[in-house]
Amino acid sequence: MGGYFDLPSKKKEIEEYQKETEKIDFWNNKEEAEKVFKELNQLKEQVTKIENLKDYINNNVEILQLLELEDDEMLLEEVNHHIKEIGKEIEELNLLLLLNGPYDKNDCILEIHPGAGGTESCDWANMLYRMYQRWCEKHKYKITVLDYQAGEEAGLKSVSIRVEGLNAYGYLKNEKGIHRLIRLSPFDSNNRRHTSFASVEVTPDIDKEIDIEIDEKDLKIDVYHSSGAGGQGVNTTDSAVRITHLPTKIVVTCQNERSQIQNKEEALRVLKNKLLLIELEKQEQELKSIKGEQSNIDFGSQIRSYVLHPYSMVKDHRTNVETSNVDKVLDGDIDFFIEENLKKGK
Repeated sequence: MGGYFDLPSKKKEIEEYQKETEKIDFWNNKEEAEKVFKELNQLKEQVTKIENLKDYINNNVEILQLLELEDDEMLLEEVNHHIKEIGKEIEELNLLLLLNGPYDKNDCILEIHPGAGGTESCDWANMLYRMYQRWCEKHKYKITVLDYQAGEEAGLKSVSIRVEGLNAYGYLKNEKGIHRLIRLSPFDSNNRRHTSFASVEVTPDIDKEIDIEIDEKDLKIDVYHSSGAGGQGVNTTDSAVRITHLPTKIVVTCQNERSQIQNKEEALRVLKNKLLLIELEKQEQELKSIKGEQSNIDFGSQIRSYVLHPYSMVKDHRTNVETSNVDKVLDGDIDFFIEENLKKGK
């Protein structure tokens, strides 16, 4: 089996990376060294997972062979349980085969912006932020807040985070789009039903050596005070940076780093990722038009609805899968939606 299950190739890559780490000048370039270690650890994790599953299957085959010679109800019950567990693990591995895009294994930048609606929409954006935080915690992904703008009364005006972990972009890329909330507003004294919207943007975090030239004349750079939830970690100087790319109207912000220079470098890196993604999407659309395929990309489309009143339901409009357990979804249990979109090839 090739791809994800190609153990010989993965083991060969591990050997090559390990040889790299043994070189005398390995730590001369710290960023490159950390990148090698990250790739090495990811490969080791994949190999271990596949080999453990292989051993698990072989052990159960041996038990089945024993059952052919002698009936044992307890042993049969145990094997049936193991078979279900093996089925789940194989399903998880099959999903990994769908993560075959050029940047699916990369980290990603996830941004959330409230739509029109003032405090109600800002609160909804914050609910989505919490949902993705919980999802990342469950998957042991690291989160770094690049920029956070609090709402005037509640919630947030915008947030940008880096999600670090194997296949972070591959899993989260289909979360891009408009998310709609319907509920009885806690900010409405008459307790009326409100509909709120928030947009989610997901960009692959590509290596710093992106071959994209940006003309300084195309940039509008603003600096401002860092802001956030408070605490000692909040910088009180004008170190936060906002960069507007005038030709595309793309705006990126960063306030996570300690200095204005570092924040500018990080913001430019995010901008390059966005510009590269736009270029790749243009190329994809050109190929589809040549092939005569109907374009499915619609950046203004509503991808998912979260209904809290008059009934409870979360529905993904691309796959039509839904659940009535809204609280569980808002607590980060969104794998069902992610997996169905991967299977559908959206």
